[in-house]
Amino acid sequence: MQRENIRLRQERASDYRIVEELTREAFWNHYVPGCNEHYLVHMMRESESFIKELDIVATENETLVGNIMYTKAIIRCDNGEIYPVISFGPISVLPELQGQGIGTLLIEHTKKLAKDLGCKAILIYGDPSYYSRFGFVPAETYKIGTPDNMYAAPLLAFELIEGALSDCPGRFFVDPIFDIDEAKAKEFDKRFPNKELQDSSPSQERFLQLVNMRTPRI
Repeated sequence: MQRENIRLRQERASDYRIVEELTREAFWNHYVPGCNEHYLVHMMRESESFIKELDIVATENETLVGNIMYTKAIIRCDNGEIYPVISFGPISVLPELQGQGIGTLLIEHTKKLAKDLGCKAILIYGDPSYYSRFGFVPAETYKIGTPDNMYAAPLLAFELIEGALSDCPGRFFVDPIFDIDEAKAKEFDKRFPNKELQDSSPSQERFLQLVNMRTPRI
């Protein structure tokens, strides 16, 4: 099902709080009890790795219903070179509107924008069963692993330029902004209405399954 009247534009300063609320709603109890993604969004905007041109919101009848944000990232190639790539996340859609094509619009739109900006490849951590529909493949395909030199099922890659990742085996590193201070995140969450914590949900079980799908990178 596709939503009608969806419009995409850059995030504005006046959207900041709404995007944080949206992100909290989208991720609450999804991977773990509660979430830190809304704090991450809050911090990302001030990071040097943040790519403002790819910070896009989706609106429906002027109501903000989705958001995607990108940061700069790198591959530390086995030959010692540093290869620049980009990464997106969080990508957020209001829970009641998920599965209706908004996330697809955000991803496909920003893929085109990123290519126009001269970006070569996107690497993310996500569920392969979802992101494969957008052309993402296991990063292992390009011999790219995690910082601790493992191949991980959730580590996925997409070439914006054909062959961009064909000769850069190595380890993928996101910006340090993703090393979230849990205490600060909890303090930040106090600015929002109280929400109940839940565990053992299907999405949390799937997350744990994916986290454990790792093999040594040899």
